Amino acid sequence: MTLTRLALLLPLIAALSYGAPAGAKPPQKKAAATKATNATKAAQKKKAAAAKKKKAEPPRPRIDYAGEEVNFSEWSAVRAFADTMVSKHGFTQEEIDGVVRQTRFIDSAVQLVKPAPPGKPKNWQAYSARFIEPIRINAGVRFWNENAEALARAEVQYGVPAEIIIGILGVETLYGRDTGKFRVVDVLTTLAFAYPETPNKEARMAFFRSELENTLLFARQNHMDPFSLLGSFAGAVGMPQFMPGNILQYGVDYDQDGSVDLRGSATDAIGSVANFLVQHGWRRDQPGDIVYHADVSPARQWERFIGAGLSTHFTADDLAGAGVAAAGPLPREQLYGLVDLQNGAEPTEYWIATDNFFAITQYNRSYFYAMSVIELGRAVKLARAS
Repeated sequence: MTLTRLALLLPLIAALSYGAPAGAKPPQKKAAATKATNATKAAQKKKAAAAKKKKAEPPRPRIDYAGEEVNFSEWSAVRAFADTMVSKHGFTQEEIDGVVRQTRFIDSAVQLVKPAPPGKPKNWQAYSARFIEPIRINAGVRFWNENAEALARAEVQYGVPAEIIIGILGVETLYGRDTGKFRVVDVLTTLAFAYPETPNKEARMAFFRSELENTLLFARQNHMDPFSLLGSFAGAVGMPQFMPGNILQYGVDYDQDGSVDLRGSATDAIGSVANFLVQHGWRRDQPGDIVYHADVSPARQWERFIGAGLSTHFTADDLAGAGVAAAGPLPREQLYGLVDLQNGAEPTEYWIATDNFFAITQYNRSYFYAMSVIELGRAVKLARAS
């Protein structure tokens, strides 16, 4: 073999002995395998991180709508209530006994009425984001378009702007999409006689006993099975989430079909909300806005106006003298309140509120609630006009 031929064969021998040169197929396979291994490891890492996050999140409470069978007739307080329904309202013993036998104990209602644990700061921005959002705004536009005649009629008759009614129905039940799945008799009986241990337990039990009484009266008045009434864990019913007592007192047969139906009649819901607000202080003749954004001075003399209750007490001059400056001119002839909307670690917002703002708080005793109603109504009105 010549030296020249040997020199040509040496690289081939080396390749066979020690592997293919760079760029050959075997290294490509190795690189692909390495890549696949890394991808598998990354996927496993991602899966482990997701599992860890899921484990860290508290488990969602199970909502038991059906409840459990309890012999309420053995409870002395329930028997006393039954006797009252017979003697005071003319129910027969058989009617009341039949209701008591069918009633179930709803532990979910007991758990849901317990107060939230203390320590978590209030956050207006987080609260309002749950309500002033595209799904609710778009649904509000549709509801307004479908019920424009009833809304316009209520505005003329009661003096309540359509956007306020829209705001309430949107915040309460998303225009009837979520009116509650609990049997009202079940939850009211449970809370009337087995309310959790809280400082206001006796007052709350008395309230729910009264609402149970109102439920049975409403059902009899409308010739309906009381167990057909479904509502929230606290017994609120229909699109506007009226308690049974409020249905009896403020419900309006606005479609004039012979009955107040807050579950199936949007027209009745609209008229009833407007009537409720008027009966709780809404003023059709009140000039200006419902609320005015305010700046407050560092001297903090205005602090005495905070927490003054759910009504107006102060003149425009009182507020100005304490260092509260309104974003717009305040009508001089009326009284105002100062509202603080806390934002967690962010700066608190301050608003000057009128009687009509506080009328909304009678629906739900919360500044956050009333402002959400106002802002959702405004957002729907703007979206509808665009």
